[in-house]
Amino acid sequence: MNKKEFKIILEDNHSNFFYKKNKSNLKITFNRVAFIFFVFFLISLIYSIHLLHLGSRKSKLTNNFNIVEPISKLYRADIVDVDGNYIGKTINSIDIGISPSKIIDQKKLILNLKYIFPDKDYDVVKKRIKAGKFFYFEKKISEENYEKLMLLGDKSIEPRDNLIRLYPQKNLFSHIIGQIDNENNGISGLEKSLDEKLKKTLTPIKLTVDKDIQYLIRKELIKFNKIFNFKGSSAILMNVNNGEILSLVSLPDFDPNQRKEISDKSFINRATKGVYEFGSVFKTFTLAAAFNEKIIQPDTKFLDLPKSLFCAGFPIREYDNDLPSNLTAEQILIRSGNIGSVRIGQQVGEERFKLFLTKLGILEKINFDIEETGKPIKFNWGKCPLATASFGHGITTTLLQVVKAYAIIANGGFDVEPILIQRRHLKVKEKILKEDVTKKILPILRKIVSTKEGTANLANVKGYEIGGKTGTANKSSSEGGYSKQKINTFVSIFPTSKPKFILAIMLEEPQINKEYIYEYRDGSNFKLKGSPRNTAGWNSVEVTGHIVEKIGPILATKYGEVK
Repeated sequence: MNKKEFKIILEDNHSNFFYKKNKSNLKITFNRVAFIFFVFFLISLIYSIHLLHLGSRKSKLTNNFNIVEPISKLYRADIVDVDGNYIGKTINSIDIGISPSKIIDQKKLILNLKYIFPDKDYDVVKKRIKAGKFFYFEKKISEENYEKLMLLGDKSIEPRDNLIRLYPQKNLFSHIIGQIDNENNGISGLEKSLDEKLKKTLTPIKLTVDKDIQYLIRKELIKFNKIFNFKGSSAILMNVNNGEILSLVSLPDFDPNQRKEISDKSFINRATKGVYEFGSVFKTFTLAAAFNEKIIQPDTKFLDLPKSLFCAGFPIREYDNDLPSNLTAEQILIRSGNIGSVRIGQQVGEERFKLFLTKLGILEKINFDIEETGKPIKFNWGKCPLATASFGHGITTTLLQVVKAYAIIANGGFDVEPILIQRRHLKVKEKILKEDVTKKILPILRKIVSTKEGTANLANVKGYEIGGKTGTANKSSSEGGYSKQKINTFVSIFPTSKPKFILAIMLEEPQINKEYIYEYRDGSNFKLKGSPRNTAGWNSVEVTGHIVEKIGPILATKYGEVK
């Protein structure tokens, strides 16, 4: 009995002992686990905050093409092409600064920075640290380098949010878009002319230019620069009916992302700013003026035309000695006769020709969406100036104004305003020429390209109705008179049966290439090695033919039939 009770007591005591022991251990274990969880939670929280911070920064770097709110004076609205491709874009950026007062270990900081940015001048960095004032170490930092810097955990490294202007197309639209200065003010191109608007609106500015077409035209000009070795070039493609410019190229160009002052005159916008004599391109205006005044008809004959004549002691000669002495008005333009053009100009008369050119917008500075436009040199009229102006000698203007004038002649005589910025409402077109001017001129311009007598048959691309006029002019010399260098231009219109587009190509100081193989595009498979003359018919026309072949399918797809 006692033995049994003893056992029970022992068992009870044993049981109680273990119960108490386990309860105490559980309490201790719970506290430890809770502490560990708390520490883990705290670490996780800190890490999560760091990741969120890093992620927010990263999103600003990687999400560059989200709309940026105008939160500072650095804001500028986006500029896009006709398809919405970014030409100018304001993006979020992060600049990295250093606060010298927060540096704990300068030697360690410098070593870490050298590892990430090995090309920096650290003698300069040390001097700036010694100065004791906050300074920017790196602007527009890359995502990769930003992450490396943040992982250093150095409190002296301070990221600063910023807005920067980015030009995704680089050189492609440089003369159109222009530049801004370090104070975010536009200094050229659309950045200048739209400066105030760009700072105040959230809505992207939509242009008329087409990135794909711009790219192809620029590419061909660069290619032919290697062939004809010209000093510079320009091209304008414009809708003859509404004035919308699909492409405007000037070479050489520049990358607006590399902000710098461009003082070299070789970077001038040759399409709008350059003022030139365009030579025989003006002969179209002379004939159109005569048609507009109903003085002559295309079949009006001009007999006994001399090979040269003198005006104020200076000779006016034909460039082609094989030109017949008897020509119709139509043939004078097709074969680009100088003397015949003088005779037509004389019949038009000084006052009427001056008024005609004024209507076309040739003689005065043009109003345009960018401010970089040239002012034609004042032309002093008289009998001899009238004679020279009749074939494009002595009278100056810009390529943009030539394009405008040809558009008026091609579209039925309606005034047209060249534009780069899309308009919701275009101006009501004013009819300034008689309609039959267009009907008479266009077939002649087509023959200049489609017939053997014409000066532009290298541009007779099969399947396209291209018409146009060549112009070859000597550049004026800085010492007075004229140099041997050329300004070669071809202004083309297509399709001539129902004009839609004008493409003007100007080459400055092209050279003869004796090794180049010309291939005619009229289906004849005729080839010719080397050009006999340095004229527009042998280079500007050739460039035009290649460009039309490249852009024709795109124009047909996007803008309707062009064949």
